[in-house]
Amino acid sequence: MRFIFPLALTLLILPSVAFAQFLGGDALDESTAFSASIDPQYPAPYTNATLSVLSASLDLANATMKVSVNKKQIYSGSVQDLSIRLGGAGNMTKIDVTISSSGKSYTQNLSVQPQDVVLVAEPLSSAPPLYPGKTLVPLEGSVRVVAMANLRDTKGKAIDPATLSYSWTVDETSLSNASGIGKSAIIVDSPFKYRSTDVSVSIKSQDGSLVGGDSLSLVASDPVIRVYENDPLLGIVFNRAISGNYKITSSEDSLYAAPFSMPTSSGLPVIQWFLNGDLAQTGKTITLRPTGSGQGSASLSLIASSGESTRATQEFSLSFGAIQSSVLNKLFGL
Repeated sequence: MRFIFPLALTLLILPSVAFAQFLGGDALDESTAFSASIDPQYPAPYTNATLSVLSASLDLANATMKVSVNKKQIYSGSVQDLSIRLGGAGNMTKIDVTISSSGKSYTQNLSVQPQDVVLVAEPLSSAPPLYPGKTLVPLEGSVRVVAMANLRDTKGKAIDPATLSYSWTVDETSLSNASGIGKSAIIVDSPFKYRSTDVSVSIKSQDGSLVGGDSLSLVASDPVIRVYENDPLLGIVFNRAISGNYKITSSEDSLYAAPFSMPTSSGLPVIQWFLNGDLAQTGKTITLRPTGSGQGSASLSLIASSGESTRATQEFSLSFGAIQSSVLNKLFGL
């Protein structure tokens, strides 16, 4: 299972875990001496899967185990979990497990066919234009989850993803209306704060011979708002956010507000600017024009809101007049 973390961690965004088809060997019933299983149920291509053995009738502590992979013995010794290296997507790995106990031997045969399936989360949340990063899961918003399937048969032939059947589950609840042939994406509501939402998909070919799947966990992050200088020549200076104190050095300065990870499913965030506590302007930008010839200061704050309770705030102080006059004094001796 994968987790989607807030911005500070994401990009740690983590390695994705795909799934594969697992074909059971002998049916388990009352006469079966032991059971062998592979974890995860659908391992990814070129990964290691863990082989485990359980028994309700054999004393496995006093038994021995032999394991062959594709008819080549890779282990002989006491009963324990064993790591099995798998091949590429669609390549069949055949595993033979023999348990010997009290002079008798019992065998299970397993076949594992890895399939490459990855779930990708696409949060429907805000970010500045040309922002190179990925937006985060928004509070009170939604996320588009897309299944990227690369199912292949034993000959390596890829199956058209549009012909596959997708079965979606959210928090252990099957979504029958969102499942079906070609339904490779769903829209999921964001989880509440400090909670998570688990999303999984099971994918099958129409004849049922190939099976894959994947899962991930969504965690909502607090929205933030950043303020940048809007330079008349350079444009918006996204490489440096304003914080603390901002000094106005010209007759007018323009600032730009960029809300991050606020829900956009019901419209763009509303941004309000407040100068000395009074509402001054609404929108992404504000232009500041100091008046008079002296120096002074003011407070500037802004609120970005979306939905009923999703809000992000920013506040800093403004100073004006002092920089320009001091520079002139140094240059011209005034």
